[in-house]
Amino acid sequence: MINRIVKMEFDPEKVNTFRALFTQQQLLIRHFPGCLHLELWEHPASGNTWFTFSQWESEAALENYRASDLFRETWAATKVLFNGKPAAWTVQTAVSL
Repeated sequence: MINRIVKMEFDPEKVNTFRALFTQQQLLIRHFPGCLHLELWEHPASGNTWFTFSQWESEAALENYRASDLFRETWAATKVLFNGKPAAWTVQTAVSL
């Protein structure tokens, strides 16, 4: 299993558009083959910085999602809302208590 964290900074005036888009797409993403978990995190102090946290069966499952029409359509609609460059990390749990 792998974990994926994506940091996104939005134009403050486009945050509500992003929230609506995520609400529309979240179940499709969560039920994509290989997706085990999906969360949306907000950095409340900034008001325009958001993170997605997802868990995937494997790197291959994540890559299948990234090659899908669902990802391409969702990412195309999301990236036009940014006011900064997104950052993404694929990480594995080192310690869990």
